[in-house]
Amino acid sequence: MKLLVVGVSFFLSFSTLAEAGGAPPPRMPSPEGQQPQSQPETTVRPAGEPEIFAMPSGNIGCIYTPAGGTSVYQPADGGPELACDIVAPRYVRATLGRAGAATLNHAVGDPSCCSTGTVLDYGQSWSRRPFSCVSERTGLSCRRDDGHSFLLSRAQVSAN
Repeated sequence: MKLLVVGVSFFLSFSTLAEAGGAPPPRMPSPEGQQPQSQPETTVRPAGEPEIFAMPSGNIGCIYTPAGGTSVYQPADGGPELACDIVAPRYVRATLGRAGAATLNHAVGDPSCCSTGTVLDYGQSWSRRPFSCVSERTGLSCRRDDGHSFLLSRAQVSAN
């Protein structure tokens, strides 16, 4: 009996809440002769495109995110950002942001290296302001215009 009383009380409470504004009222057709009101347009900033490149060995891959981010990722400081992953001998991500020292992440939660996109052959360089990278058989070195940099190689991983 108590269960029936509790159930009926719950049903009545829920019905009262729904009538009091829980659900929006049905949309009514606009009166004849009136144009339907247009919704205000939402301005969406077009997202930039990331740029991905990898070393010929397939052991190091990088993604450049332009200032303002992309449709799926926005750097914490607003960008631009350069993040490069090395797979072996251990997985590490080096990141250069808009300002401050380069960082190394030894506990990458989303390992995703290495793209089969653009290959940065040994001896070639890549640059997008304020970053530049040089691909060598011994590894990849990248720097920002202010001198902060990182080095990824099988022999050494460093950042400053």
